[in-house]
Amino acid sequence: MRKKVVLGALVALGALLAFRLYGALWGNDGGVAGPRGPGRGQPVEVAEAKRVDVQENVALVGSLRPKERVDVAPKVGGRLVELRVDLGDSVKAGQLIARIEDGELRQQVRRAEAALQVSKASVAQRQAEMQSMKLEAERYQSLQSDGIVSSQQTEQAQTQVQVAEAQVELARAQTEEAEAALEELRIRLSQTEIFSPIDGVVARRYIDAGTLLSANDPVVLIINLARMVTVVNVPERQLVKIQVGDNATVAVDALGEETTGRVVRISPLLDPQTRSAEVEIEIANPAGRLKGEMFARVDLNLTLQRQALFVPREALVYRSAEPGVFVVDAGVAQFQPVRIGVTQDDRIEAAEGLEPGQIIVTRGANLLQHGDSVEAPPE
Repeated sequence: MRKKVVLGALVALGALLAFRLYGALWGNDGGVAGPRGPGRGQPVEVAEAKRVDVQENVALVGSLRPKERVDVAPKVGGRLVELRVDLGDSVKAGQLIARIEDGELRQQVRRAEAALQVSKASVAQRQAEMQSMKLEAERYQSLQSDGIVSSQQTEQAQTQVQVAEAQVELARAQTEEAEAALEELRIRLSQTEIFSPIDGVVARRYIDAGTLLSANDPVVLIINLARMVTVVNVPERQLVKIQVGDNATVAVDALGEETTGRVVRISPLLDPQTRSAEVEIEIANPAGRLKGEMFARVDLNLTLQRQALFVPREALVYRSAEPGVFVVDAGVAQFQPVRIGVTQDDRIEAAEGLEPGQIIVTRGANLLQHGDSVEAPPE
């Protein structure tokens, strides 16, 4: 008989606790209930709503890529006869990395050198003929003064001088043309040697030795890992708060570490579909641990700072799906709806609904109803 009485008491106590918990979670018709009767208030912990400086951040994702990357390609076509680098090799700016067959070009250079010598000899010949014509014209001028030859013969001699001078100018022009053709061939010959334009590492090899190339066909991809960049898309609401030079925290999941980056470029054009713009962040990588196309999480510090009213996260409760806090006034907890703003660590911004200095319930708030008497421990 005694066991039945004890069991009945335990069942009644469990029902009372369940009913009390239900009322605490859901309230009485939207969280509103009458005040407690006389007696001690429910023990809770409280805090003061305070304004603090808040630094807004925006979390974004992107992929790392080298700031410098070059597809190295020849300027002339031909068969690749030598490839001196392979995947992963380090190279220096100006280092020879490949050669294209140059036998035909060398022959063309020799032919152009011979043509230049012929042009120079032609100039010398035309100059000698011109000098002879000048002497002949002077002799005719002297004979005309003595009455031995006619003025018509003198004029013919002077005309021949003018023709000789023109032929000299033509020969000189042909020499300059031959020199230009030779220089062009020498340039093309030098372009059969392919050099690295930057310091870096061979990230990709496109072809093998023996391949027949056309001009501008890439041979290798060289990247410089000393400085990396990531491009993230920032929504327009946060974009106006970002400036070139702002710092960003870049976390690379593959390495399990964070590093600091800097905003170096901001696109002036937004994507009409996403209403966001590209922001380029540069990251120093002196040890070369960061690799191209690694996934990166970017925490971008917004330049604009402001003051906001914050409450502890545990003070926020929901009544009928409406967020709010319990404000303590004369020992009575009153539910006060609030509009939630940004979250910072273990605090939540109360954008509307609270005033600085109000006392709010923190620990124990989820067990309260509107109008409950509360008792906070002395500070």
